[in-house]
Amino acid sequence: MKRVFLIVLDSFGIGELPDAAQYKDEGSNTLRSVAKQKEFYAPNLTKLGLFNIDGCEGGVEHPIASYCRLKEKSAGKDTTTGHWEIAGVVLNEPFPTYPNGFPSDILEEFEKRTGRGVLCNLPYSGTKVIEDYGEEQERTGKWIVYTSADSVFQIAANADVIPTRELYRACMAARELLPVGRVIARPFVKRDGAYIRTADRHDFSRRPPDTMLDKLRENGYQTIGVGKISDIFAAKGLTESLGVNRDNADGMRKTELVAERDFDGLCFVNLVDFDMKYGHRNDAAGYASAISEFDAWLGTFLPKLKEGDLLMITADHGCDPCTPSTDHSREYIPLLMLDGKGKNYGTRETFADISATVLDYFGLEPLQGEVIR
Repeated sequence: MKRVFLIVLDSFGIGELPDAAQYKDEGSNTLRSVAKQKEFYAPNLTKLGLFNIDGCEGGVEHPIASYCRLKEKSAGKDTTTGHWEIAGVVLNEPFPTYPNGFPSDILEEFEKRTGRGVLCNLPYSGTKVIEDYGEEQERTGKWIVYTSADSVFQIAANADVIPTRELYRACMAARELLPVGRVIARPFVKRDGAYIRTADRHDFSRRPPDTMLDKLRENGYQTIGVGKISDIFAAKGLTESLGVNRDNADGMRKTELVAERDFDGLCFVNLVDFDMKYGHRNDAAGYASAISEFDAWLGTFLPKLKEGDLLMITADHGCDPCTPSTDHSREYIPLLMLDGKGKNYGTRETFADISATVLDYFGLEPLQGEVIR
């Protein structure tokens, strides 16, 4: 029995990539910004070798994990692109973005298919947009449609005005109309005069080409998704999904439950709070607290691993909470790999080296990238 636990700390980048200026991300370093906060305490990640990675400072003398940093070879800096590249798919062209809002003909067709009008249609902060348009939605019953620097079509709806199931159907209609990376349902409610997003977010991603998930499944291995993994890959290649996490703590509990089981294959985990709750809101202290909470959980999770298990901890992009931008940042990602070697693998040329290493662990040929060994 072979088991791999691949945990993505969503947006936990470790420094700007050489081409960061093309994305207006000069100076971004999510790890550096978060580690400066008094709330940051990560002895287990430090012990594994996080600060021994190229470009980082403050490493330990004998890290217990192997470690490296990886460049993003794909064009872009969004969740879908990052996860797909981790899984062995490199995109030469980025998903389209809409910095000036979506074309009128697309919105007209969207309104026709959903039976409701549209508000906003601008790049916007997800929390600010419901503050600014929530009352108008209550009056009109229209969709709040907005985007960001990423390739996303986001639809916010007050669940007391528009049922969440109707919101999901609208997202599926938008998915048919647009080539964006993700269409995202953003339900919210009004409580005590304030608008609060619910935990019923759902991402409708483009269907990917074959990834390491498909190759593992085709060869008889289990592929278990925890958190947004099913959404990001449109469920393709997964044998099982434990669903979107209500929060990081929920995702970590689900990962523990998988670790208690006997299975042969991959448990692929996304913990999204770092990005969604803290990075995009420029909340450096909250981000640091979330990393500290993960680190404390990691200390309890490591003893649950069995002999022969492979633990890999990584990210999918950056989202530096100390820069003026509230968008993702083009950064290196870390890889900590508990493989019993404690080796520095330097700087790698693509996130796809992760998938190559996972497939090699199961005796399979890589899709793209090189095996880390």
